Formats: sequence, C-alpha cells, structure tokens
Amino acid sequence: MKGIQLDMISKDKLDRLTSVEKIRLILDGVESGKIIVLESGLTPQEETKLIEATMTKITPGEFSGIEIESYPGDVSHSWIDKLLKKPVNRSRLTMIGPADQLKMLKRDRDVISALVSAR
Repeated sequence: MKGIQLDMISKDKLDRLTSVEKIRLILDGVESGKIIVLESGLTPQEETKLIEATMTKITPGEFSGIEIESYPGDVSHSWIDKLLKKPVNRSRLTMIGPADQLKMLKRDRDVISALVSAR
C-alpha cells in the first residue's frame, strides 16, 4: 500500500526515553519518510539538540532536513518555580516530518494545519 506513515508517540513512551533517545527516534523516523507526532512535545533544549543533529544529516538529494511545529505549552511560572529551577514545561504537541514532504500552513493556540505530500 502506498501512502504516508504517521507515528503518534505517547507522553508515557517519551517520558521513558532520554533526550538522546528521543532525538534518535525522531531522526530515524523522519529520515525514513515518516511524520512524527509527539503527544507531549520536546523541551526547548531537546528541540535545539534535534535541530543541531538534523543539520549534520542534511545531504542534497537524500535528506532535506525537518519541518517542526508545536503547540505552545503552559509558560506561566511563579517566582517560586523559577527560584527552585523547576523544569520548563514542554509543548503540548509537536509535529515533525521531512522538510520536502511536510509544509506547515497555519498554527494557532488550538490547531496545527499541515500539508503532507508523498515522495
């Protein structure tokens, strides 16, 4: 069957993985042409590492990079949370896919609209 594979990864699975394992899981999937949807998203630091890792993998004609979009998470923190250095909340949901297949059309607080094309 011809089509586009969409992998939806639960928060429970993501919570069991280290940051390196998450990045590897995402890059392996995207490199094979899958669209990855993360239920709980990534931390800002994990997104930065994902982008850095992606940049080293870009090869003309083979891998064109990633397209990534996230719903914003809850960013309100009390001064006590900041003082105790509680971790920053993750995004509510993140969609990641091959840059040559996934084009983000629109994102607002409640909807991510994407156009996905077959290779």
